[in-house]
Amino acid sequence: MHQHAPNTPLCPDCDGFATAAITTGTRHHDGTRVTLRVICKACKGTGHTVPAAALVRAGR
Repeated sequence: MHQHAPNTPLCPDCDGFATAAITTGTRHHDGTRVTLRVICKACKGTGHTVPAAALVRAGR
């Protein structure tokens, strides 16, 4: 049988990978790497975009 996936369009800026962990090159005292978490500014970390029809309805 077919599986129905939700039809939510992916963000064109991040392609659905809304959060990235970037290493700074330094390490903590326990040996783990120091990382920075960066989120996509276009989708605000969701990975999806809002359909245009929803934007029109919200503007009324």
